[in-house]
Amino acid sequence: MSLIKLFLAPGKEHSLKRLHPWVFSGAIRKSDGEPAEGDIVEVYSSKNEFLGMGHYAPGSIAVRIFSFEQVEPDYAFWKSKVQKAYDYRKRLGLTDNPNTNVYRLIYAEGDGVPGLIVDMYKDTAVVQTHTVGMYQVRDFVSQALQEIYGAALTAVYDKSAESLPAKAPVSAVNGYLFGKSSGGVIVTENENQFFIDWEGGQKTGFFIDQRENRELLARYVKDKSVLNTFCYTGGFSVYALNAGASLVHSVDVSKKAIEITERNAALSQQPEKHESFAIDTFEFLKGKEDLYDVIVLDPPAFAKSQKVRHNALMGYKRLNAEAMKKIKPGGILFTFSCSQVVDKYLFNSTVMAAAIEAGRNIKIMHHLSQPADHPISIFHPEGEYLKGLVLFVE
Repeated sequence: MSLIKLFLAPGKEHSLKRLHPWVFSGAIRKSDGEPAEGDIVEVYSSKNEFLGMGHYAPGSIAVRIFSFEQVEPDYAFWKSKVQKAYDYRKRLGLTDNPNTNVYRLIYAEGDGVPGLIVDMYKDTAVVQTHTVGMYQVRDFVSQALQEIYGAALTAVYDKSAESLPAKAPVSAVNGYLFGKSSGGVIVTENENQFFIDWEGGQKTGFFIDQRENRELLARYVKDKSVLNTFCYTGGFSVYALNAGASLVHSVDVSKKAIEITERNAALSQQPEKHESFAIDTFEFLKGKEDLYDVIVLDPPAFAKSQKVRHNALMGYKRLNAEAMKKIKPGGILFTFSCSQVVDKYLFNSTVMAAAIEAGRNIKIMHHLSQPADHPISIFHPEGEYLKGLVLFVE
C-alpha cells in the first residue's frame, strides 16, 4: 500500500514524539503528493524519521494520527482498536452490568481512534464519525462490533450525517449498517430508566458523560426542591425523582426535548412530583427567588472556537450569577461547561466572578469531570471537555 508522505518543518516533530495525535497544517513543510480529505498519510520529520500514520483533512488540524507505528490499516487493525476499547469498558464493569446498559464504547482520541464515537444503548451501537477518514472505515467498525459482541448486538446505527464537516466530500445518510431497530429503546443507567431516541435525538441520543454526576446529585436531593435547566431528556431530573426529591422542575427551550423528558419522568418512581417547561432558562429564572434547594446548570457548549470564547465566558458568568441569586440559602448548585476551549481553570475563574457578582458566600464541594468511559489520553489533554463544580451556597 503506497501512501502519501508529509514532511514536517524542522522542530515540529516534538509533539508527535510525545505521542500527541494532531498535526497542524502550519507544521507541514512539504509532501510527496496531494492527499485528498480522508486519505491515510504517513508523517515524517524534516530528517525523514517516521512519526505516525493518520487521516488527512484540510483545515487547521491536517492529520489525526491513529498509529505511531507503521501498520497495515486493514480490517484486523481496526478490529484490534475496537477490541481494546471493549476490553477497557469490560475492565470498568460496563459491558455486562445489569444496572447500567448504556455507555460510551469508543471515545475518539481517548481510545486512539480520532474522529470516531461509538455509544452502546442496550443491544444497539450508535456510531458517529467526525472525519471523512473514519467515515470510510465505518463498515470495518460495524463488522468488528458484530464479531466482538456476537448475539448481544442486534443493530449498528450510523449517525454521521450531522457530525461530519459541512463541506465533506461524501454524501452521508444516517441509517443502519447492521440489523434494524425501532429507533428507540428503554435503557438502564444506575437502575434509572430512560427512553433513548438515537434516530431523532441530539448527538447519539443521550448525554452519557453525566452518568456519575447524576449519581452524585442523587445524594443531595431527598426531600428537596430541584431545578434542572437545559435538561435535554431529563437525566438529572429522573435521578432526582428516584432519589426522593419533593419537587423537580425541568427546563429546556426545545419542545421536543421536553416531550422526551416527560416520557422519562413517567418512567420514574414518583412522576407526580415532576413538571417541565419549554422555555429559555434565563426567562424561566425571572422571579424564582428562594424556590429551589438544588439547581443544575448544564448548558450546551457556549463556545466551540477560540473566537467566541470571551462571549461564552460572559454567558457562563451571567447564568451562574442568576442561579446563585435565586437558590435558597444552604442550597447546592451543580454547574457545568462542556466547551472544549474553556478549560477547568478558566471555568472556575468565571464561576468565581459570578459568585462575586451574586454576593453569596460559596464553598466548593466537588470538582467534576467526564466518566472513565470517556477516557482522556495523558498525551492528549484536549480530550478533557466536561468540567463541573458542586457549590454550597450559604
